[in-house]
Amino acid sequence: MVTLAWNFAGSPGGVTAGTVTLIEGSSFCLSEASGDITTGSVQGLFLRDTRVLSRWELRLDGDPVEPLTVLTEETYRGVFIGRAMPRAGLADSTLLVERHRFIGAGMREDIVVRNLGQETAAFAMVLHVDADFGDLFEVKQGHVESRGEHAIQHTDHELHLTRRWQGHSREAVITATGASVAPDSLTFRVVVPARGQWSTSIHVLPVIDGVRPAPTFPEDQPVTGTLPAVRRTAWREETPTVTVPDLIVQNILRTSGRDLESLRIHDPANPEAVAVAAGAPWFMALFGRDSILTALMTLSINPSLALGTAEALARFQGVREDPVTEEQPGRILHEMRFGVDATDALGGNIYYGTADATPLFVILVGELLRWGADPGRVRALLPHVDRALEWVEHHGDRDGDGFVEYQRITDRGLVNQGWKDSHDGVTDAAGRIPQGPIALVDVQGYVYGAYRARALLAEALEGDAETAHRFRERAAMLRERFEEAFWLPDRGWYAIALDGAKKPVDSLASNMGHAMWAGIVAREHAAQVADHLLSPDMFTGWGVRTLASSMGAYNPMSYHIGSVWPHDNAIVATGLRRYGFVDHATRVARAVLAAAAEFGGRLPELMCGFDRTEYARPVPYPAACSPQAWASAAPVELMRVLLGAQPCFPHRHLRLDPRLPAELQPLTVHGIRLGSATVDLEVRDGRATVTGLPDAISVSTEPCPCGDLQTV
Repeated sequence: MVTLAWNFAGSPGGVTAGTVTLIEGSSFCLSEASGDITTGSVQGLFLRDTRVLSRWELRLDGDPVEPLTVLTEETYRGVFIGRAMPRAGLADSTLLVERHRFIGAGMREDIVVRNLGQETAAFAMVLHVDADFGDLFEVKQGHVESRGEHAIQHTDHELHLTRRWQGHSREAVITATGASVAPDSLTFRVVVPARGQWSTSIHVLPVIDGVRPAPTFPEDQPVTGTLPAVRRTAWREETPTVTVPDLIVQNILRTSGRDLESLRIHDPANPEAVAVAAGAPWFMALFGRDSILTALMTLSINPSLALGTAEALARFQGVREDPVTEEQPGRILHEMRFGVDATDALGGNIYYGTADATPLFVILVGELLRWGADPGRVRALLPHVDRALEWVEHHGDRDGDGFVEYQRITDRGLVNQGWKDSHDGVTDAAGRIPQGPIALVDVQGYVYGAYRARALLAEALEGDAETAHRFRERAAMLRERFEEAFWLPDRGWYAIALDGAKKPVDSLASNMGHAMWAGIVAREHAAQVADHLLSPDMFTGWGVRTLASSMGAYNPMSYHIGSVWPHDNAIVATGLRRYGFVDHATRVARAVLAAAAEFGGRLPELMCGFDRTEYARPVPYPAACSPQAWASAAPVELMRVLLGAQPCFPHRHLRLDPRLPAELQPLTVHGIRLGSATVDLEVRDGRATVTGLPDAISVSTEPCPCGDLQTV
């Protein structure tokens, strides 16, 4: 079992600038702009967290192809366009090389060579191949160990690269017509007439424990009819279309939608079940916190993604105690990984070491109800909700003080088990790392939100007023204790955490914005919190920093102690809007959208925390994942914040209070899914018009009359 990822000590391993990433489900390919996969790098074709191709280098008469451009209209396919090296004595080449690559359950590559010259061209084309079958985390860290028994077999048209280890086998079967196959290469003797072209198709099929899948992209079927294409068409038909006059923002929203569709993962045992992976390239798997927050931020565009994510997490909810994986009854997983020990359809190697995914899961189920998800499927999640809350109050609150805290059970687990899970993600104002167990400010907010969600579920699905009252009372008691323990009156902000001695960890950090998002922050302190979040120490002009520049540990080039994370900012903006700080929330939204524009429409996982007055463009963080699910979801959530939109189906209420900047009006949204209805929205001159609402739902600029604080 590979556990290197669990004991996380810093930033993720990197992908160099210019690397091309293609994704389909949990399969992905990293390559050079030429299309080559080079040895000695993190590049490769990966399936089920195993690198099934570690070399894929094309040579024409021994020379590499010179890259010209890459076309990636769809995330599962790309066209690498290049040219052969010019002949000796010539300035230009006459041979154009196209590599059409398709990623699915393996890979198909069509190579097309066009001769633009006036003479027939003849050359040897050699494709050098290898497979080290390295585990994803070993590849990421640059230390792949050669495990098990490796073998190579080849016939006239097939090359088999195999590894057997611990009773399991992994195999890459490479097939090509017209090639001369050797143990490490495929050779084509190519003749292309003047102004003509030549082509071939090469397939790479991974064989897992002897099971050889059908090709995802068979040559006798149009690409538009393949499963990846069909799934994307269905997603786009289900997803609302947004039109705004600002073409830059239009591109950002379009890019976010395309990236989110590429990060969906399907259960092979139930192809209709869909969840969201955390991000590419290293996190193409189900993650508790990341997947839940992404699901929450995308409810407005496709509730099916949130429902599928909740059901997948419920399926793997903890049932026993295991100190190595930190599984506990009722606990929601931190991450799921595929490996040689995997036996479940969605994977194995499950690690549970997170303090926040479990209460967030309860919040997600409550929000599904608010957004009109199938009541039957939501009701089926109630036993999992109750087991999650049992974990919160027993295993989560290990000392019975009313707060959820964490401390890893063995030295193999994560030291920090909130979203800032690097080793130095939690520090005090002087920069010191506190001793655990740690009770995070944001996690207490999530627990408060979970209690409120359970009350709504009891009231709306079970007609159980007594249970609803009991959980609202628990929320109120938690809020009172929270104020006493976390509020720092001499600072005017909330401590990021309580340490093992129950003393406040006094740094100024973005975590308290999550507490606003959850609604636990006292109204009388909200203005100070809002002003601190937008203060020069925290706000860069591209977003809110994870840690204030006045803190001892601050480092704008760090992973968690001074950087800017788009998803963090979307949550902060939602919390600010929830408490009525519209101008603050709008500043955050505009800053993050401006950063997205600078990145060509795709927000990275994070960026450096330098001030906008210092550098005119946001400074990229090395090795940030892109696309990453909650970063891709951030623009969607920010637009919802600007619209002030929140339905409450149990109380037949839709809050809609648009505060859109002038450059985003008129705005139209076509095809919003609310329950079984499809709704259209238009905002013009600050006024909203809604058509297609389900019967008896009222629209108001005010929160739902039920009395619950809404998510905006």
